[in-house]
Amino acid sequence: MIPEKLLEVLKKDGVVAIATMGRGDPHMVNTWNSYIQITADGRFLIPAGYMQLTEANLAVNNKVLMTLGSSKVAGKNGPGTGFLIKGTAAFVASGPDFDTIKAKFGWARAALAVTIDSATQTL
Repeated sequence: MIPEKLLEVLKKDGVVAIATMGRGDPHMVNTWNSYIQITADGRFLIPAGYMQLTEANLAVNNKVLMTLGSSKVAGKNGPGTGFLIKGTAAFVASGPDFDTIKAKFGWARAALAVTIDSATQTL
């Protein structure tokens, strides 16, 4: 289940960092909070325009770490909060998940589908 505070963060401006690791070094890409779509079963769908190295890494190791936050949402100790998300991910280029993303982001070549194992508030 996605924490209410995380849902609140996703409604505000903010950057998302997505970390993967294949056979080589760790790799990071960014997207925006507002790009994340949430499925009925609680997965994140993220539009992928490029992200080729991310896709290659996930083909070898499907684990993903994400951080996201917003200075506009109250945190544990004052203004601003963030989350560390651990999970697994895959690229989807057809089917309902892709259709959801493509309808909103015409430039997307695929949807990055993230299954959340844990979402920990960090601030």
